[in-house]
Amino acid sequence: MSTTITDVLRIKYPIIQAPMFLVSNVAMVTEAMKSGIAGCIPALNYRTLDELREAIRTLKKEKVDGGSFGFNLIVNKSNVKYKGQLEVICEEGCDFIITSLGSPEETIKQAHKSGIKVFCDVVDLKFAKKVEGLGADAIIAVNNEAGGHRGNMTPEALIKELVANCNIPIISAGGVGCKEDVDTMLGYGAAGVSVGSPFIASIEANVTEEYKQACVDYGAKDIVMTERISGTPCTVINTPYVKKIGTKATWIENLLNKNRKLKKWVKMIRFSIGMNATKNAATKATYKTVWVAGPSIEYTNAILPTKDIVQRLVK
Repeated sequence: MSTTITDVLRIKYPIIQAPMFLVSNVAMVTEAMKSGIAGCIPALNYRTLDELREAIRTLKKEKVDGGSFGFNLIVNKSNVKYKGQLEVICEEGCDFIITSLGSPEETIKQAHKSGIKVFCDVVDLKFAKKVEGLGADAIIAVNNEAGGHRGNMTPEALIKELVANCNIPIISAGGVGCKEDVDTMLGYGAAGVSVGSPFIASIEANVTEEYKQACVDYGAKDIVMTERISGTPCTVINTPYVKKIGTKATWIENLLNKNRKLKKWVKMIRFSIGMNATKNAATKATYKTVWVAGPSIEYTNAILPTKDIVQRLVK
């Protein structure tokens, strides 16, 4: 399974354990590295810069040959911690950064000074060419089978279009739950895959057992798109609570979103409310179960150690 990504990250298998808000942690990434893949954590999973710094130092101590680690940065104005997070990551060092939701220009510039690779989330060719022009080291191609905020194109169409038009490695994100899926994405021309949802039901994930068990009990047919979390369509498990509240924005939200002056504030409020609901569902028992996941939970049949989930992806 040797590809350009295994060479770039010096890993055994061309797989990145995707960064997941509230789910990813040091324990998961440590086990991912020991299993021969790369692991990534959202910087926003840490409340303070000191906590982020400590996580980086711990991962550097735990790093082994054949594994690597990185962090995900939200690079638009909604992340008020962005500059501090980038500074800490560049000071302490890691193998790669994955950027999301904004221009990666400053991240690429600063990270490259510190010898850190930068991979950028994109959903289409237009943005892929933009980030390539800015100096990105690889592209994370987010397709319509990804969990959370997904793209609109199928894995096959997106990968093939980007491979045909870009000169840097393409990493496919979405729709991978087993070895056959990995082989399929590589067959389309991807240099690697980013896998998130299957790792929610890992022993190392510090979310509730209810969230993990939901990933076992529900399958691909139970994943729906909702506008009720961040204001941007997001995939969640169709629990009784999600069915109750519906998946469409309310009429008043739609009305306010049409107001140019109020639109930004409405979206910020909706994002804040949605993230709090997601956090509560992930970290404590609540009837308001808004569990983010993608259709690749179809292959999740038990709560397992991270190393066993990796084995399902490579053997």
